[in-house]
Amino acid sequence: MESTLMKALQLIVALLILVTVHEFGHYIFARIFGIKVNRFYLFFNPWFSLLKYRPDKGTLEVIGWTDKDGNDKAWKTFKVGKTYPPRADGKQSWRNTLYGLGWLPLGGYCDIAGMVDETKSSKDLESEPQPWEFRSKAVHKRFMVMVAGVLFNFILAIVIYAGIAIHWGDRVVPFSAMTEGMDFSQEMQDAGFRNGDRLLSLNGKPLDAKDYSVSWDIVQPGAIVEVLRNGRDTVNIEITDHLLSSILPKGNHYQPMTIRVPVIIADVQPGEGAKAAGLLKTDRIVKVGNDTTPTITEFLPVLAENKGATLPFVILRDGKEETIDVSINDNGKIGIQMLSPSEIFDIEEVHYSFFAAIPRGWEIGTDRLTSYVSSLKLVFSKEGAQSVGGFGTLGSLFPDSWNWYTFWQITAFLSVILAFMNIIPIPGLDGGYILFLLIELITRRKPSDKVLEYANMIGMAFIFMLLIYANGNDIYRLFIK
Repeated sequence: MESTLMKALQLIVALLILVTVHEFGHYIFARIFGIKVNRFYLFFNPWFSLLKYRPDKGTLEVIGWTDKDGNDKAWKTFKVGKTYPPRADGKQSWRNTLYGLGWLPLGGYCDIAGMVDETKSSKDLESEPQPWEFRSKAVHKRFMVMVAGVLFNFILAIVIYAGIAIHWGDRVVPFSAMTEGMDFSQEMQDAGFRNGDRLLSLNGKPLDAKDYSVSWDIVQPGAIVEVLRNGRDTVNIEITDHLLSSILPKGNHYQPMTIRVPVIIADVQPGEGAKAAGLLKTDRIVKVGNDTTPTITEFLPVLAENKGATLPFVILRDGKEETIDVSINDNGKIGIQMLSPSEIFDIEEVHYSFFAAIPRGWEIGTDRLTSYVSSLKLVFSKEGAQSVGGFGTLGSLFPDSWNWYTFWQITAFLSVILAFMNIIPIPGLDGGYILFLLIELITRRKPSDKVLEYANMIGMAFIFMLLIYANGNDIYRLFIK
C-alpha cells in the first residue's frame, strides 16, 4: 500500500507540472495577443474547486462552488493581498482571470474567452464578438495560441533532459565493455538473439549506450541488429513485426535484455561456506560442480538447485584456475557479496556544461519522440490495444520510493507523450482545433461555432471512451489477469 501511494504521489506531482506548463503555454500566448482568459485551472473542478484566487478582489476561496442560482459560494474566504481591479483602458491582463485548483487530477484547462471548448458551447457565443475574444483574432494568432500548449510541453521535456545532463551527466557501461554480452528475454531469443551475444551495431551504425532508446530501437520491425556470438562469429538479426507485438503486452517493467555480469566476489561473510572454504575478494567463480557459471545468470540457479550440498567450485585467482570445495547452505547461499557491473566494467562518464547540455536535451527529447511515434502504429493491433493503459499504467512507471533522477526521467518522457497526444487531430484536443485552423487558413473560410461545438462533442466522447477503455485495461490486469 505504501509503495502504491508513493507511485500515485509521484504521478500527481508529475501531472501537476505537465498540466501547469501545458496550460500556461495557451495562457501566455492568449495574453500576448490580448485575449481574455476567464479561468486558469490546474486539474478539473466538477461541482466544486479546492482553491480559487480572484485578483480583482484580492481573495482566496477555499472549497468554492456555484449554487443553483449561479451565485459563487465558498467554505472559507481569505483576504490575501492587494486588490487588482481591471485596467482602466479596458485592455485584458492577468487581473481578469480567475485562477483555480480543481480536485480531479486528470488534466486542467485554460478557459479562453470567445472559444468553443469543453467549457462553452455555441450558445455561449451568440453575442457580438468582442475585440478581446479568441474568435476576433487573426487565424495565425489563434493558431499560435492553440499550438503553444504542445510546444511548451516539448520544450519542458528538452529542459528537463538538459537539466539531467547538467546535474547527473551520463554514466554508462559502453556496449564494447560488456565482455560477457547480454541476457535476452524469451521473446528476444525467439527473434534470433542468444544469451551472451554482444551488441555491435543497429542498421549499420555502432550502438551507443548513452542512447536512451537503444532497447526500444533494436526491437523495431525491419531493424538489422549486428551481434558478436561466441566471441568470434558476427551475426545479423533482422527484426520482424512479431517481436514488438509479443513484447507490448508484457507491461512497462519488461526488460528485453540485461547485461551479463561475471561472478566476482566483493566480500565474504563470516560463518558461511565461502569464508570456511577460503574464498577471497576478487575471486571469480566460473564453475560449480558440473555446471559452468560464467555469469550471475547461471550461478544463482545452480546454487538454488544444490541447497545443502558441498560442491567443487572452480575459481580464477590471479589469472590461475583453482578448485575449492564450498558448502551451500539450505537457502541456496554461500555467503558472498558480488561486484556490481559498475565495479567490473569500464564506465564511460560524460559531464556536460550548460551550453553542451542544451543540444543533449534536444537529442534525447527528439529521440524519445521519434521512438514513441514509431510505436503507436502497434496500438491498432490486437496486442497493442491490450497493452494500452490508463493512470494505473502511468503510475507503475514510477519507482516504489522517491528518486529524483527517475522522477525527472519519467516526467520528461510523459511530457513528450502529452505533447504528441495533444497534436493528434482529434476534436477536443489541441490537434483538433489546429486542424480546423489549418483548414481555415487554406480555404479562407471559418467553420461555424455550431460545427466546432458538434466536432468538440464527438471528440470529447471519443476521448472519454478511450479513457474508460485504458483504465479498464488497468483494472482487468490488476484484478483479473
